[in-house]
Amino acid sequence: MLAWAIVGRGPAVHLPSRKRYDIVIRGGSVLDGTGRAAVDADVAITGARIAAVAPRVGDDARLVIDAHDLTVAPGFIDIHSHADGTLFRDPRAESVIRQGVTTVVIGQDGSSRAPERIDEASAAAHGANVGGTAAAGSIGDVLRRVDDLPSAVNVASMVGLGTVRHVVVGDADRPATAAELARMVALVEQALASGACGASSGLEYTPGAFASREELIALCRPLAARGLPYATHMRNEDDRLLEAIDEAIAVARGAGCPLQISHLKTEGERNWGKLDDAFARIEGAKRGGLDVTFDRYPYVAYQTDLGNLFPKWAEDGGTDAFLARLADSALTAKLRGAVLEKVAMLGGWDNVLISSVADSADRRAEGARLGSYAKQLGEDPYDVTVGLLTRSRGDVGMVGFGMVEKNLARILAHPLGMVCSDGGAFALDGPAHVGHPHPRSLGTFARVLGRYVREEHVLTLPQAVHKMTGFPAWRIGLRDRGTLAVGKAADVVVFDPATVRDRATFTEPFQYAEGVKVVVVNGEVALRD
Repeated sequence: MLAWAIVGRGPAVHLPSRKRYDIVIRGGSVLDGTGRAAVDADVAITGARIAAVAPRVGDDARLVIDAHDLTVAPGFIDIHSHADGTLFRDPRAESVIRQGVTTVVIGQDGSSRAPERIDEASAAAHGANVGGTAAAGSIGDVLRRVDDLPSAVNVASMVGLGTVRHVVVGDADRPATAAELARMVALVEQALASGACGASSGLEYTPGAFASREELIALCRPLAARGLPYATHMRNEDDRLLEAIDEAIAVARGAGCPLQISHLKTEGERNWGKLDDAFARIEGAKRGGLDVTFDRYPYVAYQTDLGNLFPKWAEDGGTDAFLARLADSALTAKLRGAVLEKVAMLGGWDNVLISSVADSADRRAEGARLGSYAKQLGEDPYDVTVGLLTRSRGDVGMVGFGMVEKNLARILAHPLGMVCSDGGAFALDGPAHVGHPHPRSLGTFARVLGRYVREEHVLTLPQAVHKMTGFPAWRIGLRDRGTLAVGKAADVVVFDPATVRDRATFTEPFQYAEGVKVVVVNGEVALRD
């Protein structure tokens, strides 16, 4: 199930109403999203559907868009997105639409907007008590809220297994009881029945990190009958990368469901040489009958919470417990040692960039490299880190520079890989102009087309478009999108392959992509010129 709402932001067009088509995109080089070579054709749209894809359909339309010398493709699908972070404050989704993305898949890294934990007194008012666990709302409720927005993009959501654990077990590092596990499975079943397109885990985050392999298998079993994927931010992406891949494969095999490895990476220079072994494990699982794929964004830095520099035991019990440990002088040496080891693996404190802070007093830290920032303050970088986390109650974002370009190119080119942003929705103005975001939020899809297709020849244009359209649509069972064919949903992007490029940088992230000329979402113009 998808929820979607449309806003047309192109120029108003008032033409005679008795026309065969609503829109004709004329004379473009059409890539249908399957990976096949382009063909010269017109694309005609009636209502919210593709009405024709043919060499010439004529100009009998309310709106004719000239696409000569341009590429026409299905709207891009971001298989791993956090665009909902600002969507309800700013439904324009500017940075998303301007890359040609027409569908975002949220609920990633084990965290989704439903179910939501509420107190028992409010449970009856919400009408939601699943197996004795008070839970407000469902994925269906989230999608209905999206329907009510004047949003520019389609939205699909996974159910976050970390969110489910938080609702039932809380944030403690302990096994779920048999009764709690049964309630969690019931919540997953409810989420899938109300429209979730898969389940995600965030095994480097609290409380997902406290889930056992057996718990994950049980929670993923409901996916099997539906053929929906288990998408995992694995337990480790650096020193224990290979063991984490083994665990992800074991969970999917145990549950009998497809596997989607989120943002596959080899983090830290000492781990760059593990990519061949990582591919071997994934390819071996594929040959053994497991439906396994992965995704990746086109940058050598990742984004996460600053607290992720600390060991998981420090976050046992949630935010208050974590902050108490940071303030406990008896634990300082142990925590400092663990953090310094993590930072050394990244290559030093200046490979940690502060992307956001909740406390306005620390706003000047946003966009700063931690080592240099600490030097400006005349303080120790570890102490600065603790101070930032304490004042923002743990709500601090970071960008970590830990990957290498050669591996990134191989991951993007691999036939089992898709393109994702792992980013949010931002804008140059309004409520979505916040923090100092990773440039992937504003540039991912244009960067693949510009840098890795046109400049580096890592991918062909048909391959890249397939990894952004038909491939992710197939992954989540989205049968009416991802390809350009008669009867399919009219999600279309028109871009200039000669000029499309990303402009956002780690220093200046608030710059929109270039070269995307027209975006149509469900038959409505969402972006034009």
